[in-house]
Amino acid sequence: MISIVVPVFNEEENMEAFYQAICSVMEKLPHSFELIFVDDGSKDATPMVIDRLSQKDSRVRGLILARNFGHQIALSCGLDHAEGDAVVTMDGDLQHPPELLPQLIEQWQNGYEVVQTIRLTTEGVSWVKKMTSSCFYRLMNVVSKVRVREGGSDFRLLDRKVVQTFRRFPERARFIRGMMGAIGYRQTTLDFVAPPRYAGVSKFSPGKMLHFALDGITAYSKLPLRIAFYAGLVFGVVSFALALHVVYIKFLTDEAVPGWATIAASISLLSGVQLMGLGIIGEYVGRIFEEVKQRPLYWLRQEIGQGGKEQQ
Repeated sequence: MISIVVPVFNEEENMEAFYQAICSVMEKLPHSFELIFVDDGSKDATPMVIDRLSQKDSRVRGLILARNFGHQIALSCGLDHAEGDAVVTMDGDLQHPPELLPQLIEQWQNGYEVVQTIRLTTEGVSWVKKMTSSCFYRLMNVVSKVRVREGGSDFRLLDRKVVQTFRRFPERARFIRGMMGAIGYRQTTLDFVAPPRYAGVSKFSPGKMLHFALDGITAYSKLPLRIAFYAGLVFGVVSFALALHVVYIKFLTDEAVPGWATIAASISLLSGVQLMGLGIIGEYVGRIFEEVKQRPLYWLRQEIGQGGKEQQ
């Protein structure tokens, strides 16, 4: 059986078309399947659409999160509940083409345990977003030992044993693309061109994308901490040299002028470096704080389909 996990957030306009597209592709294959929608705290009618689909098709299940936890947590929730021999994760806006599902399954049957799709480009996306995305992946691969392919997406197939391994990863600041790069197993890739969204607008605001990038960098690299240390070391040496210069001017020449602009500039520069270092340290300490609380990764308000019931 193939499990298809789909995190959704305010996607009522896409749900029916996505369901029809999945069924059209999967019903031609010699595999049973389940379609698991994970509602990430939608404010529109998305949960009601999931309920309606589950009532007319027993292959549809719904996991309704109690609030918005974020895309990566919603994906993790779906992977925790998937029962298939292989699990496909994909978005519900039809930018991850269902027509690629047979190729993903074929690669899995050829012995690959992780089949990762690589987005070559996205139709209708601005050059600014393409540029920032490219810069993020390059930066990620520079600062981290875990390699993440540029254009990597959350559209992938995982073998059952990979899913079971993934469930043992407890961290809360999740960057699943990095986790898949570090998890091992036999992996291959499949290229695709992402079409425009079927309906609606992207829910990834610039703020969410920045948070996502910080999760990826801080989860897999200590380099920012080392940069802060090296910057402090370099500017410490510069400050010592400046102090020697001040002593020289004060006692060996008659050129000392009160209120040097260079001193003010140096103080401002060093203060900025110190604040930068404290900010980097604070980012890591904040993530440690979230981890040590050991709160649940997510919790459900309701399960829909296959006898699901209200959760307390």
